[in-house]
Amino acid sequence: MDIDPAELSGSERYKLLIGGILPRPIAVVSTQNERGERNLAPFSFFNGVGGHPMTLMFCPANNADGSEKDSLRNASETGEFVVNVAPDAMIERIAAAAEALPHGESEFDFAGLDPVPAKVVSPPRLGGSPISYECRTRQILRLAEGEPGGANMVIGDVVHVYVDDGVIDERMRIDPASIDLVGRLGGFGYARTRDRFELRAGKAALEEGRRDS
Repeated sequence: MDIDPAELSGSERYKLLIGGILPRPIAVVSTQNERGERNLAPFSFFNGVGGHPMTLMFCPANNADGSEKDSLRNASETGEFVVNVAPDAMIERIAAAAEALPHGESEFDFAGLDPVPAKVVSPPRLGGSPISYECRTRQILRLAEGEPGGANMVIGDVVHVYVDDGVIDERMRIDPASIDLVGRLGGFGYARTRDRFELRAGKAALEEGRRDS
């Protein structure tokens, strides 16, 4: 099947993305507005950008009425946010933080999650999350400003990282088994990082594959 995105509805284009880009890591983004009111929301359009400079991005879509979600508005107005990873032990409460609450109401309180003071930025990190990236907003790309469901990309410079002592060694290697994260699939589907395998890349991997066939 060959598909022209221009001939599809927005929901159909969205389904093609969430059904084919799997699994997607989950950013649990904590922000606060200029009055200090806290916000927390999960986003699965998220990834690292690069190590030099150390940057990451998350992509909050506009609300159904075309207005900006609190995470986008706060990251723009205050210039700060925290990306927390999503461990399996907390995933039900993290999913609850996706609830659309009135502006200024805290998803931390709604979902029974704990805000913990960050080291460098004003928004709190998420207590219980094994890794938190404190960020300052570098750039925001509004790709469909004011449009319902319009795409946005928030790029942040990582200015501080919190990592639980038990999941990292002296060489900055993080143990994937210890952090036990959850990824997003399509619909109501999720995946756990417990199912893993190792593979050598490049020529060696091809040669090994030939021997096994």
